[in-house]
Amino acid sequence: MTSTDTPGEVVVYDLDPDCTLEDVEEGNYYHATVNGVVDYGVFVDLSESVSGLAHESNYDGSYEVDEALVVELTEIRENGDLSFDPVELDEYETVEVDHDYDIADAGELGGAVGETVHLEGEVVQIKQTGGPTIFHVSDETGVVPCAAFEEAGVRAYPEVEIDDVVRVTGQVDERDNSLQVEVDSLDVLTDGDADDVRERLSAALEERAEPHDIEPLVEWPALTQMFPDLQKVAKQLRRTVLESRPIRVRHHADGDGMCASIPVQYALEQFIQDTHQDPEAKRHLFKRLPSKAPFYEMEDVTRDLNFALEDQARHGQKLPLLLMLDNGSTAEDVPAYKNLAHYDIPIVVVDHHHPDPEAVEPYVDNHVNPYLYDEDYRITTGMMCVELARMIWPPITEELRHVPAVAGISDRSKADVMTDYVELAESEGYDESFLREIGEALDYEAHWLKYDAGRNLINDVLNVGNTVDPASKSGRSSADGGDGEERHRELVEFLAETAESEVEDQLDAAMPHVEHERLDSDAHLYRIDVENHAHRFTYPAPGKTTGEIHDRKVQQTGEPVITIGYGPDFAVLRSDGVRLDIPEMVTELNDEVGGGGVSGGGHLVVGSIKFVPGMREEVLDALVEKMADAEIDEELQSTTVGHEQDD
Repeated sequence: MTSTDTPGEVVVYDLDPDCTLEDVEEGNYYHATVNGVVDYGVFVDLSESVSGLAHESNYDGSYEVDEALVVELTEIRENGDLSFDPVELDEYETVEVDHDYDIADAGELGGAVGETVHLEGEVVQIKQTGGPTIFHVSDETGVVPCAAFEEAGVRAYPEVEIDDVVRVTGQVDERDNSLQVEVDSLDVLTDGDADDVRERLSAALEERAEPHDIEPLVEWPALTQMFPDLQKVAKQLRRTVLESRPIRVRHHADGDGMCASIPVQYALEQFIQDTHQDPEAKRHLFKRLPSKAPFYEMEDVTRDLNFALEDQARHGQKLPLLLMLDNGSTAEDVPAYKNLAHYDIPIVVVDHHHPDPEAVEPYVDNHVNPYLYDEDYRITTGMMCVELARMIWPPITEELRHVPAVAGISDRSKADVMTDYVELAESEGYDESFLREIGEALDYEAHWLKYDAGRNLINDVLNVGNTVDPASKSGRSSADGGDGEERHRELVEFLAETAESEVEDQLDAAMPHVEHERLDSDAHLYRIDVENHAHRFTYPAPGKTTGEIHDRKVQQTGEPVITIGYGPDFAVLRSDGVRLDIPEMVTELNDEVGGGGVSGGGHLVVGSIKFVPGMREEVLDALVEKMADAEIDEELQSTTVGHEQDD
């Protein structure tokens, strides 16, 4: 053994377990551990992959396995073998040596199958399977599943938690047509190392979350003034995907609601596919959920929250972001929002119903609504969300050119720019009559799907998201056969014709029971008891039935018309040519009719209200009095027929 006098401070290096031959140098001193004793010397380890021999001729005495010592690296041979001499030092300074990793990108592992790589990132999901534990690790470039095996069904690395910054070493494998890293080691980074990685990831994610700059589909200043706030929503949604937080969409189950939600779903799923190695990520990270009412009901929020907590417990997911489309702007949504406020669930709203911003905005991260820009319901949610989807994933633009026209027709938008939207759709092969049929088919399918998203069927009807060749406009999945364009047209025409036939049957039964009177303002008032004088539990629902009756009376009279369709505890309201403010009327009725339990809302001239059954006559009488006092406005038109409904 060599004894060394140390006139000055001597450095002894302590290697990180992951250090390699590249991290050592001849003549340096190192902390070592004996890993084997033989007749001609002892084998020592400096790290998991750096080891060599101290020959017995270079030391006196003996060593035992696991004994610690200090050695000098005396030779690095061409074949990689190392020779060491044990030393005794009187004084020295220990310096830790970290391995200089060549860090791989999680989103760029396709060319590294079979190779060992090093990753640094944040744990965004931990899922325990019947075999390995799957850690989903996110870095600047994407998210990759990393499989660590302790024993079947047993949690590997139990100290690791979601949001930890980790360093993973393992082999890239291909499994079920996707990439996965088989973990050799997984270490939680702390202090400065973790801070450095977090800072790097945050800067990169901020850049990747930036939405795309797009040109609007048509020139419309009323809509384009909303682009900055739509871009904020697009950025938040993209960042949510990059952080592997699930997104849950709640949308009104009508034509405009589906024209809003389907493009956003399509865009987000494309972005998820681009950033996540796990092919199941789309299923786990996005869910579209229709709402029958034009607001967030307690039944829906209770169900959503329960599923979110179950997914968190069973699959190690973060709690979701809630995206409200074509609903979510009114005081009726607030009780549900208060329920979510106890949990880390961000809320984003894109809607065109008349809003209650003071009530809603304390609970939401972003709120986009045309009324907040001194505009109105003529800008439909579908129009806004087509642009939002394009900001998220522009390549889908070709498939969406007809969607704003369908949204506007479905919600009866009277905006002048509807002409431009229809012309845009016609340039893609959709004439105006066919666009109307698509809107009718969407409403019809939504009625029967109830709480089911009906993903593939709705995509087929709208002709978005199932294309093999976008240029064909076929709207078909790869499993389909035959002429996709012809099949799409036949499907839409069949559904629209069926819906029209069922509407006629409903009106044949209901029209003889419509009551009429002239208000003091000279407007026509029509009333129909849709509970007793219309078919129940079939298409069309009470709101749609009321809207169809209203349309016919407007056409017959050519004068200002108000229509009320009522049941035991609800009333659906439509107005043309009368300047109503239904949200304000609801507020006043609730104050003035004691014990009426009045609630509701919608647009200014289209909406619905609820009340307790025993106060129906008092509520309806008070409502009619308010309608009689409303001003006549020949230019004011209703926005929609049959959508703001309560089945």
